[in-house]
Amino acid sequence: MPYCLQCGHLAETKIPPMDSLPRIVCPSCGYIHYENPKVINGCLLIHEDKVLLCRRAIEPRHGYWTLPAGFMELGETMKDGGNRECFEEAEAIGSGLELYCLYDIPDIGQIHVMFIGSLKDGKFGVGIESLECALFAEEDIPWEDLAFQNVIETLQHYFADRKAGATLGNFPIHQQVIAKYVHLGD
Repeated sequence: MPYCLQCGHLAETKIPPMDSLPRIVCPSCGYIHYENPKVINGCLLIHEDKVLLCRRAIEPRHGYWTLPAGFMELGETMKDGGNRECFEEAEAIGSGLELYCLYDIPDIGQIHVMFIGSLKDGKFGVGIESLECALFAEEDIPWEDLAFQNVIETLQHYFADRKAGATLGNFPIHQQVIAKYVHLGD
């Protein structure tokens, strides 16, 4: 970003006073542009012991399966953002959503927050960002065609937790760092 977002003057990268990291700073008006991690919200929706997955109609990873998720918008809670993404991608609504997985991904400047809950009334469709959506039992998960590492991790946590006796309303919260985020198959 070569120009100031406030006044349009050519900006420069430097460490501002009382800071420790290089920032984009405007030498004209003094505005400091902070680049902070983006929050991704999504949901693992369950219906009759099956999980809802969406096959992506957009990049990155067009054609691969994922959990419904996307960037948080201003003015919404993380849970609301996850539910909005469910509706946008799968015409689905989550019910009884609880925080489930939190992934710090510093390599790409993102934080992924996944909620777990029921697929309301078992109803879903295909949103504009999906090629198709479907419910999968554990043995039918297309593991080789999953789009992202955090999706694999979330599903693995879910099936392990379920085998350990967890049910909706009492799943543990998982938190981890994914140090190097690579697109699977790359």
